[in-house]
Amino acid sequence: MYIKDLKFSLWADFIEREYLDHAFKELIQKGIINGATSNPSIFKNAILTSSAYKNQLAQIPLLTPKERYEAVAMYDIAKAADILKPLYDSQDDGYVSIEVDPFLCDDAAGTIAEGKRLFQTINRKNVMIKVPATPAGYQAMEELSACGIPVNATLIFKKSQAIACAKAFERGIVKAGQKVDTVISVFVSRIDRALDARLHELGIETGLSGIYNSADIYAQIQAMQVAGCRVLFASTGVKGNALPAHYYVSKLLAYNSVNTAPIETIQAFDEHGSKEKALPLSQELIKNHFLLLQNHGIDFEKILDTQIAEGLEAFKDAFKDILETL
Repeated sequence: MYIKDLKFSLWADFIEREYLDHAFKELIQKGIINGATSNPSIFKNAILTSSAYKNQLAQIPLLTPKERYEAVAMYDIAKAADILKPLYDSQDDGYVSIEVDPFLCDDAAGTIAEGKRLFQTINRKNVMIKVPATPAGYQAMEELSACGIPVNATLIFKKSQAIACAKAFERGIVKAGQKVDTVISVFVSRIDRALDARLHELGIETGLSGIYNSADIYAQIQAMQVAGCRVLFASTGVKGNALPAHYYVSKLLAYNSVNTAPIETIQAFDEHGSKEKALPLSQELIKNHFLLLQNHGIDFEKILDTQIAEGLEAFKDAFKDILETL
């Protein structure tokens, strides 16, 4: 763990084959990261821009586009899992996540089948299956965790989503009869990027809505005490120069939590970020912030709903781009 006393983990939100052979190993050896996450957008950038995938793709020309994508993605995930295995064996996380086909987000049975297939095919215990937080996703989270499969619940913006995920995991581990490691990935910076221009016009302090929303969700999940379940703060990179690069890691440093971030953000946090616990925050502070937004005519729930929809579409678009190219 990055900070053992806080049980705080730092994971790299990046996968690319050449990176796995070099910088990834260095970050692990230095004790900076102890896990990794991926998503369709990350794989899109890796597969379509890196020459490291050309040889493998040339050897599997007769497969379908999705089979070709899965071949290269599962190779990378297995490689990352093997590199992280010593951490996993020492119970220091060591997980890497792979997301199910985002077009299955409303298909519980399809998500369950694909999640099981990916986990069994990769055949590494330290792989987490990433499932979007939709009504179908909650069913899949319960079934996968019931099978002892670690799950990363993703694209969470609302407290109701996080609670539904935690309850699904709770039901799943009862069926499993054992603790199963799970994370609830709360997206942060996208909220501020959607809101801050408007708040600036109104003279309201910016860069806080994503933090306060995430802090509120964190407090709720901590209170539920679901065995093996932690909040993972995602979408923690900073766009532009208005905020320090490490801002969303420093401001969300919390006991029993994970932060997954781009490599540049991780480096900035390691070098310059605050290592003091930042959460929990006062519920009164959080409540007053969102009352202020409401009093200025801002429908925060609507903004969150938009972010959920746009997040799903972004992953679908990235997945579609990969398949069309392959």
